[in-house]
Amino acid sequence: MKSFIPPKRTLMGPGPSDVSPRVLEAMARPTIGHLDPAFQKLMEEIKILLRYAFKTENKLTFPVSAPGSAGMETCFANLVEKGDKVIVCVNGVFGTRMVENVIRCGGEAIVVNDEWGKPVSIEKVETELKANPDVKIVAFVAAETSTGVASDTRTLCKLARAHDCLTIVDAVTSLGGSELDVDGWGIDAIYSGSQKCLSCPPGISPVSFNDRAIEKIKKREKPVQSWFMDLNLVMGYWDGEGGRSYHHTAPVNAMYALHESLLILYEEGLENAWKRHSEMSQKLREGFNAMGIRYLVEEKYALPQLNTILIPDHITDEAAIRAKLLNDHNLEIGAGLGALAGKVWRVGLMGHSARIENVEKCLAAFKAVMN
Repeated sequence: MKSFIPPKRTLMGPGPSDVSPRVLEAMARPTIGHLDPAFQKLMEEIKILLRYAFKTENKLTFPVSAPGSAGMETCFANLVEKGDKVIVCVNGVFGTRMVENVIRCGGEAIVVNDEWGKPVSIEKVETELKANPDVKIVAFVAAETSTGVASDTRTLCKLARAHDCLTIVDAVTSLGGSELDVDGWGIDAIYSGSQKCLSCPPGISPVSFNDRAIEKIKKREKPVQSWFMDLNLVMGYWDGEGGRSYHHTAPVNAMYALHESLLILYEEGLENAWKRHSEMSQKLREGFNAMGIRYLVEEKYALPQLNTILIPDHITDEAAIRAKLLNDHNLEIGAGLGALAGKVWRVGLMGHSARIENVEKCLAAFKAVMN
């Protein structure tokens, strides 16, 4: 046994993405206590930077000390009570995980299914809202990582609010990579992940809750079934008013990394980051089109940061192609999930990975391997 030295890869799958040297350097700084006054100052700056990234003034905006899946559970565990009807929009793998969360919280999931690779149907959601006037929550994935499709978050939230419903939005892949406006679009609860367009190592889940969501949490009939994710307890640590109370030992060095990644986003500017992702995606699309490779998602609905391409018919062993990209070119891409397994490849352009040198390397590697 000896120290582990990982191979140097170019990460262009569905996450994690390439991490900036600045972020890696930040992680290597000396560890301090999670109640140290210096760390508490960092926590306040992280909250400010997250509000910038989410475009929100929500006071209850902070990073959950666990990956994006824990951010999802934090939203559902706090907002869904036994017997609550929740409309869950499923157009990919991560919508199905929302359904599972509703069930485990004791809620009733009303599933709106759409074809994988298509956005959530506004008309289908409206039909279910009219048919179920006692629905409490509408939950959907803004940017479905398994397919690379973007749904109309603004319209879905407006529709939900018109029917007096809260919204829970999965923004794991969208935060920092494509337009997102929590306050402007009226999103009530939202969660994301550190390892996608923020280009931070995996393990942290930013979340944000507005006053409408907080009101429902405070009016719960029974305590949140998860002690770790109970916001009434967690915010005693993250809120900071009157002094922080111990809840858990935060991953101190991972928070250094998150702070640095959010600072990089702030320095670039949100709109500039969205534009960069879009421009790099267009260059990648042009290169794939020139090779005769087609996309799963119609261009107007396609995520710039997650490009899902159809595996050409003549490829009989798609896993062998991915292995050659990894072993011969140190390039990681993603396989298809669920119903799309063996049918698509997922090519990520997230955060620090959305650079012209990555686009050029990816296209050159595909040409070499496909030939």
